[in-house]
Amino acid sequence: MGAMSMEALSATLWSLAAPGMTPKALRAAVRERHPEASKKDVVRAAFYALIDARSQDGQTLDALHRFALAERAPSDEPAEAIGKRRKKKHSRATEAARTETAVTETAVTETAVTEIVATETAEAA
Repeated sequence: MGAMSMEALSATLWSLAAPGMTPKALRAAVRERHPEASKKDVVRAAFYALIDARSQDGQTLDALHRFALAERAPSDEPAEAIGKRRKKKHSRATEAARTETAVTETAVTETAVTEIVATETAEAA
């Protein structure tokens, strides 16, 4: 998209944006006047219109801002990687407590199974 069409889309957005207008309705109205404009072009023009803010009409600015934020595509720019995610390090005390809990649960389960088998054997006899 050239600079001229960005300005044309920006002017169209300024003329069409109204308080309470949904992003979908604004995008449809812009596409009626500029059918060749992609969604990405319209969103960029909306941000351009905000930056170029020639008007002092706060409601129109708010409407354009809401539209630009709502319609921006997550794939416009690649995500920035902040850094590798690190696995949580567990202290040895935590690992020991987990192991002890697992051993205790196993012992309780084995004891319960032994008691059930003994009870069933006694009842069967």
